Amino acid sequence: MPITAALVGYGLAGRLLHAPVMEAAGIEIGAVVSSRTEEIRAERPSAAVCASLEEALALPGIDLVVLATPNHLHYEQARRALQAGRHVVVDKPFVLTHDEAAELKSLAEARGLVLSVYHNRRWDADFLTIRRLLGENRLGRVFNYAARWDRFRPSVQQRWREEALPGAGLLYDLGPHLADQAIQLFGMPDWVEADVFVQREGGAVDDGFEIRAGKGPLRLSLGAASVVADGGWRYRIDGTAGSFLKRGIDPQEAALRAGGRPTEPGFGEEAAENRGILVSGEGAREEIPSEAGRWTTFYEGIVRAIRDGGEPPVTAASAAETVRFLDAVRQAAERHARVVL
Repeated sequence: MPITAALVGYGLAGRLLHAPVMEAAGIEIGAVVSSRTEEIRAERPSAAVCASLEEALALPGIDLVVLATPNHLHYEQARRALQAGRHVVVDKPFVLTHDEAAELKSLAEARGLVLSVYHNRRWDADFLTIRRLLGENRLGRVFNYAARWDRFRPSVQQRWREEALPGAGLLYDLGPHLADQAIQLFGMPDWVEADVFVQREGGAVDDGFEIRAGKGPLRLSLGAASVVADGGWRYRIDGTAGSFLKRGIDPQEAALRAGGRPTEPGFGEEAAENRGILVSGEGAREEIPSEAGRWTTFYEGIVRAIRDGGEPPVTAASAAETVRFLDAVRQAAERHARVVL
């Protein structure tokens, strides 16, 4: 029997970044919690449309609850779903504090339930390529890691992410991706310094950030801004054997927005012009073909964890570390001081 899920939230995240990927992994969407009734009935006529999480939890046969809702709702909604005996996937960021993450982790363990966080960017084409290069020791010992996610959105938009709500703003939107990737590659840094700021007129929440962190001799730089027409290098990694430089962004989101599906041939493959460049210590330049991005791997891992009882592809403990890092970033920005992790 397929795993049957209730999808909570049917905005961009729920409708495009979760639902098609869930279905590609064999998960059946049995219910959707949203006010977008007509849209859901047109696109997923077999799914029950529910007005509340409680209504979805009362349905028979729901194995999994997937939360694609505003960040400040994650903790309470995940807690209620776990208490109702359902496995849970939460969109990033997991929750807003490390204490909330620890509490949900303990609740899931006590009830023998799968609790995971959709850090889908671990399966981006560029990140998979970087992991491969580091695994092959193509860069030698790494001393500098820089990752950016700049966008050109010079005007404030009418959406919850730009309203004065807990967990809104760019730090909790793009920061979890950049932080999670860095921690996956190098572990938790020893210290962090940060500037979290508002630049655009009328901005109610942060629309940019610059994070510096260190782990021994390694230096990490993570940043994002909202008024950058040409972001330049998205990744730059420097090691004793050379440097890797990468432009562009994983194509999966753009493909999903255009109506593509993860099961289609070529889905997740980057265009040749976005290939990274490996520069050796002697100056030789080598074009590096990217791995194919594959977010479906996440939900395939969720299915296995539910059926076989193993660990999910993103553990609650792993996601909690990213929350802890972002806690420290916020503290460092507020204090204008280095925070030791």
